[in-house]
Amino acid sequence: MSERTSAGILLYRRAGVGGSGGPAGEEYPASDGARLEVLLAHPGGPHFVNRDDGDWTIPKGEPDDPDEPMRAVARREFAEETGRTIDAAAPAIDLGTIVQKGGKVVYAWAVEGDLEPAEAHSNLFEMEWPPKSGRRELFEEIDRVAWFAPEDARRKIKPTQAPFIDRLEEALL
Repeated sequence: MSERTSAGILLYRRAGVGGSGGPAGEEYPASDGARLEVLLAHPGGPHFVNRDDGDWTIPKGEPDDPDEPMRAVARREFAEETGRTIDAAAPAIDLGTIVQKGGKVVYAWAVEGDLEPAEAHSNLFEMEWPPKSGRRELFEEIDRVAWFAPEDARRKIKPTQAPFIDRLEEALL
C-alpha cells in the first residue's frame, strides 16, 4: 500500500498592534509592534457544521499525480480551497512534515501574504446526503477561513498540525 500524502500552505502575516482581523475582530497586541497571524481553514460539509476547536486545518490536499512535486500540490490546493493563488516564486519556509492520526503524511510550507477571509471561496465536493438517502449534494470543501494569533490557532487546528505553527514561529525568530 502506498503512503497517503497531502501538502499545504500556512499563510501568515504580521499585523500592527491594535489591529483586528481575527475572528469577530479580536485584537492581538504584540510587544514588537507587530503580531503574527496565521490563516486556517474550516472544513465544509455536514460533518463539520457544529465542530470548531481541533478541526481547523491548513489549506491542503492530495497530489493528482504521484510525480507531482509536493510544493506544487500545496500551491494548487491553496488556490482550490481559498480562491487565491500563491506565486511559485514566492519565498516559502519549509515547515517539514507531520503524520495525522489516520497515518497521512502532510507536507507544509509557510508563505507570507494576506487574504481577506470574506473574499475566499472554495471548490466543491459531492457526497450522498443524508446518508443512505440516494441523494447527492454539493458542499464546499472549505466553508470559511480566518486569521488567528498563534495561541488561538493551536486551539483551533487539528492537534497533529499544531507543530507547523511552532515551526513557523521558530523560523521567524
